[in-house]
Amino acid sequence: MCGADMPGFKAEILDESAMARAVTRVSFEIVERNKGTEGLCLIGLFSRGAVLAQRIAEKIGAEEDVVVDVGLLDITPFRDDERRAGAADFSNIGFDITGKRVVIVDDVIFTGRTARAAIDGLLSRGRPTVIQLAALIDRGHRELPIRADYVGKNLPTSRDEKVRVMVKELDGCDKVVIL
Repeated sequence: MCGADMPGFKAEILDESAMARAVTRVSFEIVERNKGTEGLCLIGLFSRGAVLAQRIAEKIGAEEDVVVDVGLLDITPFRDDERRAGAADFSNIGFDITGKRVVIVDDVIFTGRTARAAIDGLLSRGRPTVIQLAALIDRGHRELPIRADYVGKNLPTSRDEKVRVMVKELDGCDKVVIL
């Protein structure tokens, strides 16, 4: 289900073309702020952040004629709200992050707890030069002093609303809706 046919659908925030523009804007901002792509890598958070990280890497690669390393991070073992002893870690980071400029990519930043868990997960694997955060949607309501460096769209919401990012690779369509 994509959009108005979803239970609880309230509004469509981004359609496919608006989502593509947001990814493009974030990609350009990442290159600009990092003064190029030297030492740059992207770490996408399962599952939709991983898809967005791949898209950003492809956009940067096409514009800059480079290959940007992309890794996938499973934050489950690093969460502070659902810590599970011995939880499996399905991360796939096939390169050393030590000394790299790492951009964590997530679909939505809300309380900041996912980003905190991602930072813990990264630091357990190495010591990057810098860690930055990119989110397609920033909906506010932080519980921790964390902010995204790159945001596709700021979306003020109430705490009880849900923001759903859908990507073709997993959902069959590209769009962002409020439920």
